[in-house]
Amino acid sequence: MSESPIDPHARHHAHCLPFSAQLLGVAGTKPRTRFRFWAPSCKNVRVQIENGPAQGEHDMTATGNGWFEATIDAGAGTLYRFKLDDEHVVPDPASRFQPQDVHGPSEVIDPRAYKWEHAHWHGRPWEETVLYELHVGAMGGYAGVQKRLPALAALGVTAIELMPLNDFPGKHNWGYDGVLPYAPDSAYGRPEELKALVDAAHGLGLQVFLDVVYNHFGPDGNYLHAYARSFFREGTHTPWGPAIDFNRSEVSDFFTDNAIYWINEYRIDGLRFDAVHAIDNHRWLRELSDHIRAKVQHGRHVHLVLENEHNSASLLEEHFDAQWNDDAHNTLHVLLTGETEGYYHAYEDQPIRRLARVLSEGFAYQGDPSPIHDGAPRGEPSGHLPPTSFVMFLQNHDQIGNRAFGERLRKLTTDDALRAATGLLLLSPQIPMLFMDEEYGSTQPFLFFTDYTGDLADAVREGRRREFARFSSFSDEKRRAQIPDPNDVKTFAASSPPEPSSDASSNEAKDRLDWMHFYKSALAVRAKLITPRLKHTKSLGATVLSDANGGDANALIARWKLCDGETLSIALNLSKDSVKLTDMPAEIGKSKLVFETPPRVREQIDAGTLPPNAFAAWLTGDVCDYASGHDARIAGQQEHNA
Repeated sequence: MSESPIDPHARHHAHCLPFSAQLLGVAGTKPRTRFRFWAPSCKNVRVQIENGPAQGEHDMTATGNGWFEATIDAGAGTLYRFKLDDEHVVPDPASRFQPQDVHGPSEVIDPRAYKWEHAHWHGRPWEETVLYELHVGAMGGYAGVQKRLPALAALGVTAIELMPLNDFPGKHNWGYDGVLPYAPDSAYGRPEELKALVDAAHGLGLQVFLDVVYNHFGPDGNYLHAYARSFFREGTHTPWGPAIDFNRSEVSDFFTDNAIYWINEYRIDGLRFDAVHAIDNHRWLRELSDHIRAKVQHGRHVHLVLENEHNSASLLEEHFDAQWNDDAHNTLHVLLTGETEGYYHAYEDQPIRRLARVLSEGFAYQGDPSPIHDGAPRGEPSGHLPPTSFVMFLQNHDQIGNRAFGERLRKLTTDDALRAATGLLLLSPQIPMLFMDEEYGSTQPFLFFTDYTGDLADAVREGRRREFARFSSFSDEKRRAQIPDPNDVKTFAASSPPEPSSDASSNEAKDRLDWMHFYKSALAVRAKLITPRLKHTKSLGATVLSDANGGDANALIARWKLCDGETLSIALNLSKDSVKLTDMPAEIGKSKLVFETPPRVREQIDAGTLPPNAFAAWLTGDVCDYASGHDARIAGQQEHNA
C-alpha cells in the first residue's frame, strides 16, 4: 500500500532511518539525536562525539541481536564515530555525510533543513524517459551539473542518471568503489547542494536517476568486517571479495532502506541497480522492489532499472521497469567497429541477426549457449516484454571506461556509421541512453580513475594493466605500460568534459554544434511522434536485408505496432555498400518518412535502395498528426546542414 498522496505544499522531506543518527523532536526544542548501530561482532560500543557541548565518549546500550543504542543531547553538525570494544573507532556505516572522507567522522544531518522549491513534482511516465548518464565529479560537482541542466532539457533529454555518489576514498573515483552507501561524497558538495541539483532538475521537467551499488564495497574504507562479520557470507566470493548475505534481515534492511532513503529524502526519480547478477538473489530483488513501491507517495512516478548479465526477463515482468540492454550495445559495437575480442566474441557470429533479435525480442541471448560463459546458457525468453523494458545505448561509463585508453565510439568508427546507429538509438521504441558529452560527437576519452595511495594504488595500476594482457594489441609489456595510471590526477582531468563554449567560430565548435543539432532533431521527432504512442507497443518483427550476393548485409528493417494502431518502421544499413529494399513491407511505402541520415537520402530510398551507413524511420497515420514533429525534424535538420 502506497503512502499518502503528494502534498504540493510540502517543502521538507526526510526518511526516518531505523539505524544511524536520527534527529529527534521538533524545531524549537532542544536538539537530541538517537544513535543506533549494529555490531554483532562486538561486546560493547560507545559513541565518540568530536565537537560541541556533548564532546566525549558516551556509552551505548546493548538492546539484543547485536544492536547498540544511545540518545544524546546533540544536533545537526555534530561529528561522531563509534568506538568498538574500547579500541578502534569507525564511521557510521549509514552516515548521511562524511565531511572529512571515508576514514573521518560522520556528521549528523538534519534532512528537513532543505526547503524544496518544486514540491509539486511527481515525475514522468517511464515511456517519456530519455536518459543521460553522467559523472558528477567529471562535470564539476553538483553545481557544475546544475549549470548544464537547461542545455540538456533543450536537447530533449528527460532524465539525468548520476553515476554512484556513495562516499569513496580520495577526491575522485568512478563511484563503484564506494563504502558508505548513505553518504553522498563530499568531493562533489554537501547534501543540500545535491538536493538543490535534484530540485533544479525537477523545475526543468527532468527526472533524476541514481546508480546504486549493492553488490560489493570498495577496497578502502569498509569497516564492516571489524564489527559485523555476519554481514558477509564467508566462503562465498565475488570478484570484489566475500559475498554480501542478503538473507540476513539486518543486511537486507540496510540496502532496502538505502533505496527508499534516496527516493524519499532526496526525491530521486529512479534507481539503476549495478550488476545485480553478482547479488544472485532474485527473491531479495523482488522484495526490494515491493518495499520501494509500497513506500512511494501515491501519484509519484519512480522507476527501477537493472544491470544484469543474466538477462533475467522474469524480473522485468512486474518488479522492475527495465534493464540495461548490453546485448544491443555489444551487437552494434561489433557492427560499427569490427572488434570481436573479450565479451564482443559472443556477438561475432551473425551480429546483424543478433541485432534483429534485439529489436524484435529485447535480448539477443535468451537461454542460448554463450561462448564467453563456457557455452552455458545465458538469459531467459524476453519476446513477450514491451520494447520499453530495455535501455539501449551506444556508449556508457563501462563500455568506454573499460577500454585501456577510454576511447569514445567516434574514434572507432566513421561519422556516417555512427550517425546511422544513433538514429536507431534515438528512434527505436527501446528507452535511449546517452553518455555525457556524446551529443557533441565527443572524442574525449573517459578513463578509469581512482585516488588511491601506497600499495593499493600500485595494485590497482598494475592489476589494470595485467587485465589487458589477453588482448592482442596489448600482448607487449611496453604497450601495457602506456595505459594511463588510474591514480594520476591527469587521468581524471582527461576524462572531464569541457565547459560549453559560446564561441561557435572554430571548426571544433562548429563540429560540436553539428552533432548536437543532429541529436536534437532526432529527439524532437521522438518526443512529438513516438513517445506519446509508446505505451503497449508491440514488435512486428525485424528482417535482415540481403547483399548483392544473396548473403546477409549488415542491414535490416524493423517494425512496431504503436498503442494507437499506427506502425513505426525503421531501416538501418551499416554495410559499406548500398542494399536493395526488396523485402520492405508494402505498408512502409504508404508511410511518412520522419527521419533520415544522411540528409537528402530520400530519393534513393524511394528508388528502393538504402545507401551505406544510412538510417530512416517512417510512421503511418494521418499526415496532420505529423506536422509539428516533422517540422521539428526539418528545422533541426536545417540547423544540422547549416
